[in-house]
Amino acid sequence: MLNLSPLFNTSENEPNLLQALNLSAAQRLQITSAKNEVRQCLRTGIPRVLREQGHTGVVPTPRFFTQGSWAYKTINSPAHLPPQQSDVDDGAYLPISFLKGTKRPSVASSIFFRAAEEALRVLVLSKRAEGWKLVTDKPTCIRIEISATAHIDIPLYSIPDDEYVTLEKSAARYGFDSVADAVNNRMAESWTSLPTKEVLLAHREENWIASDPRPIKDWFVEEVEAQGEQLQRVVRYLKAFRDWQWKTGGPSSILLMAAAVPLFSKMDRRDDLALLEVLKNLPATLRNGVNNPIAGDESLSGRMSRDALEEAAKKFEMFEEHLNGAVNASDATTACIWMTSMFGPRFPNRPSRIKQVTVAATIAAVPAQAAASELVGRTKAG
Repeated sequence: MLNLSPLFNTSENEPNLLQALNLSAAQRLQITSAKNEVRQCLRTGIPRVLREQGHTGVVPTPRFFTQGSWAYKTINSPAHLPPQQSDVDDGAYLPISFLKGTKRPSVASSIFFRAAEEALRVLVLSKRAEGWKLVTDKPTCIRIEISATAHIDIPLYSIPDDEYVTLEKSAARYGFDSVADAVNNRMAESWTSLPTKEVLLAHREENWIASDPRPIKDWFVEEVEAQGEQLQRVVRYLKAFRDWQWKTGGPSSILLMAAAVPLFSKMDRRDDLALLEVLKNLPATLRNGVNNPIAGDESLSGRMSRDALEEAAKKFEMFEEHLNGAVNASDATTACIWMTSMFGPRFPNRPSRIKQVTVAATIAAVPAQAAASELVGRTKAG
């Protein structure tokens, strides 16, 4: 048998897939700097625009909560340039001083969209030489393309005024410098205990919809804390395969994450086997349907057409066959060829770094408490 893990991830100073998936230091700096500029623009710009438009009530000052793959630490660099881009989601939260005796803001979401877009238009215009573009046709967010390789999505959320005041008090009690720090720290009890139905997402066609990004982030963070960072890496490998196989479309990142977590089994220093264990049951899980892990009545797989879901299941079956064949091959060169056909050139073609291992060594990679079941065809609920 072969151990392909050194080509997936290694602490040695050698090329590996995970290294190739990472954003460069320059890319991370560009995204971080752009995110900070967008935040500052909205902090000052939304109140300014609302006043200019004649609003005389309490003017909201947005706070921010990073969500999605940047927050989960599963972000990958794009596989195909163009059309793919790194996607960063940075939600803007507004205290609703317009709330008067109802659970929904009395000011339409379109006003917030217009105010935010008008504020951002000035910033984007000033960054035109750097390639920034404002995109306003997304139903649930404002998008700013900051380069050919990355964009920032800004969904707009609202929370009731009384909860926002509680959040400010919680920030002071825990010694945070700002509400934003409290929002981004899971110790802030008022934020984590805020009912999800009280968090509303602005929608261009549907006004406001109940949507809270916190539970899914907390769920995945807790799973990684319980099962280890190998889970995080496996999700990134699945996304890397998706990005190479589909230039556009394919299963969403949250669908892959929700499907993979229940199938994951930790394999000591063997990312190849951990990935293979997930792939054994991933096609069936996709066909059977995958629900949101924190909202069981919401189907994530249902967002795809039946034909698209079947295409995804078949491609992941192909992936499992290639990885299983590579692990059990006797020829390291062939194993590399099979893996580069799955991941593209970001998988290192370095057969000399693939190790021959015994069956006993493979079994030893499985944690002792799970040794009786990890390497058999176990099925877990998806």
